[in-house]
Amino acid sequence: MIDCGIGNLQSVVRALQRVGGTAMASSSVADVRAAERIVLPGVGSLAQGMEHLTRHGLLPVLSEKVLEDGTPVLGICLGLQMLTAGSEEGNAVGLGWIDGYTRRIRGDARLKIPHIGWNTLALRRECPLFEGVPADACFYFAHSYSVTCTDPATVVATTRYGSDFVSAIQRGNIFGIQFHPEKSQAHGLAVLQNFVRYRAPSA
Repeated sequence: MIDCGIGNLQSVVRALQRVGGTAMASSSVADVRAAERIVLPGVGSLAQGMEHLTRHGLLPVLSEKVLEDGTPVLGICLGLQMLTAGSEEGNAVGLGWIDGYTRRIRGDARLKIPHIGWNTLALRRECPLFEGVPADACFYFAHSYSVTCTDPATVVATTRYGSDFVSAIQRGNIFGIQFHPEKSQAHGLAVLQNFVRYRAPSA
């Protein structure tokens, strides 16, 4: 798991270990190069997360692992947003691995921002992360920004909060979820276990 210098990483590490993963948080290029799975977790701003990756020299090895070698990567909350081209929060630039952009949640004046609490997903297509997860499962959210995707085929699930926002994506070996699985009890652990067990289809 990439240590982006923000957020409570150990709760995600413990959740991954609980479902059978051998997990650690690190900002080491060598550790990332040796990893069989990569998780981008976090809370905070996209600019903070990207600055941390840049400062620790992680951008080249991440691109090599994910885009060239096909290593599975999971972006959680801020980690999902980092997968996009950027964010309107400070006009920050993201990794650009999915065709999307991060924008502040919009709604009427009665809509509380940030969106905090439990909510359901509307699955738009099959995805390995949600294998065996009930359609009415609830997950825990805590965010003020959400992702819009240019390519509808990337969208796995949406969630209704004032209007629909993207709550899960997949493009090949690249996965992202807006909710916090480590705070989502049994269903969140099931999503993490599916990621730990994921194997890319044979060519």
